[in-house]
Amino acid sequence: MTRGFYIGRFQPFHNGHLSMVEQIADDVDELVLGIGSADDSHTTRNPFTAGERIMMITKSLVDYDLVTYAVPIEDLERNSVWVSHVQSMSPDFDVAYSNNPLVIQLFREAGIEVRQSPMFNREVLEGSEVRERMISGGDWESLVPEAVVEVVEEMNGIERLQMVSDTDSNANED
Repeated sequence: MTRGFYIGRFQPFHNGHLSMVEQIADDVDELVLGIGSADDSHTTRNPFTAGERIMMITKSLVDYDLVTYAVPIEDLERNSVWVSHVQSMSPDFDVAYSNNPLVIQLFREAGIEVRQSPMFNREVLEGSEVRERMISGGDWESLVPEAVVEVVEEMNGIERLQMVSDTDSNANED
């Protein structure tokens, strides 16, 4: 049995992430999804809580024939010990999946095999693009699985993101 590890912030979980999971599913029997920046929420960059992101992922993958575990991983500002931090929070895994150069380097230095996958429509399927469309009232729904739309609607996620991204209009006045 092979267990893979895929880390992301998943702010929110979008179709690019889903495509990556579909590709990984061909290689592994089980997949640990590390919820990065699990300790951060209610900001423009990280609007959703770890629990909300776990809901998005779990509901999006319910119909897939793949055992998955979503594991919150809090930020650690010490790269030299980051992999051991991840390992301390996660079930054991055999291979890590990432396209992030720093993550790849850290796993390789720790002696863990890293596999990369081609990114799917990266110019559009990027968390910052999805969040920007949410803030501006654009079409974000086509960029995420239907289950994510439902979770975001359930938690009033659009309103939250619009509120936390707003600035105080009087901030620069004396």
